Amino acid sequence: MGAAPSPAVTAGCPSRCACDNQLSVQCVGQGLTYFPSDFPLATRQLLISNNRIAELPALLLNYLSDLVFLDCSNNTLSEVAESTFGNLRKLAYLDLSFNALAQIDGRTFGPLVSLVMLRLTDNPGLSEIHPDAFTENAALQVLDVSRNNLTSLNVSSLIFLPSLRSIALSGNPWRCDCDTEDLCLWIQIEGFKFQDEGKTLCQGPPDMEGRRLAEVGMQLRVDCHQSLGYQDYLFLTSVGFLIFTAGTVSAWVMGVLMVLYERYSKKAEGQQEDEEEGAVTHANGDLSKPGAKE
Repeated sequence: MGAAPSPAVTAGCPSRCACDNQLSVQCVGQGLTYFPSDFPLATRQLLISNNRIAELPALLLNYLSDLVFLDCSNNTLSEVAESTFGNLRKLAYLDLSFNALAQIDGRTFGPLVSLVMLRLTDNPGLSEIHPDAFTENAALQVLDVSRNNLTSLNVSSLIFLPSLRSIALSGNPWRCDCDTEDLCLWIQIEGFKFQDEGKTLCQGPPDMEGRRLAEVGMQLRVDCHQSLGYQDYLFLTSVGFLIFTAGTVSAWVMGVLMVLYERYSKKAEGQQEDEEEGAVTHANGDLSKPGAKE
C-alpha cells in the first residue's frame, strides 16, 4: 500500500469549514486553534478570520497555488516566516489585521507578485517593518498599516511602487524626527495617496506632539541638515577653495587669451595695412614707368 496522501492535497473540505462551488473555503469564527487542512486543490478564496490560529504553516499553505483571496484577520498570529507565502504568486488580497505580529521581515511578501491589497492594521506590537518588505510588490495598490506601534517607517521602497495609490498610517505613535523625515516629506508632497492624512499625527518629541506629519516635513528637512560636523565643514571648505581657485584660474586664462587675441588682431590689422600700402605704392610705381598704358 502507498503512503497516505497529504491532508493538504485531498479534494475534501476542512472540518468545521464550508466549501462551495465557487472554490471558496470559509472557516470564519469556528474556534480553530490550528490552520485547517484537507483543502480542495483549486481553492481561490480562504477565510479563516475570527479564530485563535497562532501559525500559518508554509508547507500546507503553499499547496494552494491558485489562492487569490486570503483573510487571516483576528487570530493570534505572532510571526509570519519568509517562506509562508512562497508559492502564492496569484494572491491579490491579504488581510493580517487584528493579530499579534511584532515585525515584518524583508522577504515576507516578496513572492506575492500579484498582491494588490494588504491590510496589516491593529497589531499592537508591530513596531518594525523591514525597508525592503514591499520592494517586489509592484502590483500593490492599497496598503493599510494603521493602528500599530510604528514610530518610523522607511519609505525608500514604497515611494517607487508604480501602482500604489492608497496608504493608511493613522493610529501609530509616530516620532517626528530625522528618522521620519522622508515619510513626512512624502506625505506633504503626495498627500492624495494618504487616505487618513488628517489623522496621521506626531506623538513625539514634545515640540512636535499633535502635529500632522504632512506639515512638519520641511521643518525636519531644515532641522536635520543644519548641524554639520568637523568633516562636513572641512569638505565644504575644500570644495569652496577648489571652486574659488578654479574660478580664479579660469579668469586669468581668459584674461591672457583676450590680451593675446587683442595683440594678434592688432598685429593682423597692421600687416593688412602694410600690405595695402605696399600694393598702392607698387601700383603707383607701375603707372609712373615709361610706356605705361594710358
